[in-house]
Amino acid sequence: MTEPNGTGADIPEGFPASPREHLSSPTTRTVLRIQHRMLTAAREYLSAQGFVEMLPPIIGPVTDPGARGAKQIDIDYYGHRYKLMTSAILYKQASLLAFDKIFYVAPNVRLEPLETSSTGRHLAEFHQIDVEVAGASRDDILQVVEDLVRGVVRRVVDEMPDELESLGRDTGAFTELLARPFERRTHAAAVQDLHDIGHDQSPDAEIDWQAEVKLSRKVSHPFFVTDYPKGSRGFYDRESRTVPGQLCNFDLIAPEGYGELCSGSEREHEYGQIVARMRETGENPAKYGWYLQLVRDGIPASAGFGLGLERLTRYITGLGAVWQANAYPKVPGVKSP
Repeated sequence: MTEPNGTGADIPEGFPASPREHLSSPTTRTVLRIQHRMLTAAREYLSAQGFVEMLPPIIGPVTDPGARGAKQIDIDYYGHRYKLMTSAILYKQASLLAFDKIFYVAPNVRLEPLETSSTGRHLAEFHQIDVEVAGASRDDILQVVEDLVRGVVRRVVDEMPDELESLGRDTGAFTELLARPFERRTHAAAVQDLHDIGHDQSPDAEIDWQAEVKLSRKVSHPFFVTDYPKGSRGFYDRESRTVPGQLCNFDLIAPEGYGELCSGSEREHEYGQIVARMRETGENPAKYGWYLQLVRDGIPASAGFGLGLERLTRYITGLGAVWQANAYPKVPGVKSP
């Protein structure tokens, strides 16, 4: 059950009436303790692998244009129109001028469509563990994702079983995740799977939200969807040099109906290719002056990803909705502190 919010959005069932109600809840405190342990594990793993943590910007002249269906937020920056970050992906590429392996724990703000208020999977303000590696291929970065997720899950299962039990989460749900590699399937294969179960997924578009859940419910183990078609993602996802029209990218889908946890790709890093892709996707290159100047002067080839912290927390803890994994949740369209 949901309630109307006066904006066209629905207030999710159980959504707290106040910060006091939410923050004093035993469930919230347990979830946030687990999330703290997850972040500690992620930082320790990445640091041990030679990554440097950097602090991402929150505002800039441009932001990621590829957030599907979401609107960007403009702010007045001393008379200039700047954006709140929907994703710091352009800055991750720039950060490789300082270090070859970097990560952020990055806040993101996206005005998601009102209909996402009832999905249990969307927030207007959320956090990502953002990673970028100079010289990495997609296979390289897929291994980083897998090792990171497995390490975080193992830490929570080993060190916080009582907390998981108090939330009703059976640690047996992670047996396959901890025991064997994540599977891979192409976007084309995923589309065919969806057609086979009667879901009308376009072969030329991203896997839609409902389709992600349907694919997710069919498995008990995380899997990657790779090779999205050109045009379905932003200009920064690198097009295959051997298979024109196919992108060197991926999503990570959690099992049990939890859906997408992570997106990533090899990056376009050549000036001519980026400008051409911008024009193909309807972007105005003139808006990206600072970024294109960096690219013109030379930035490393790289690959990277953004792993949704609240979504991963929801999956590990078995929560009903992603807002439960955020201390100050902003559900799309729902007025809250």
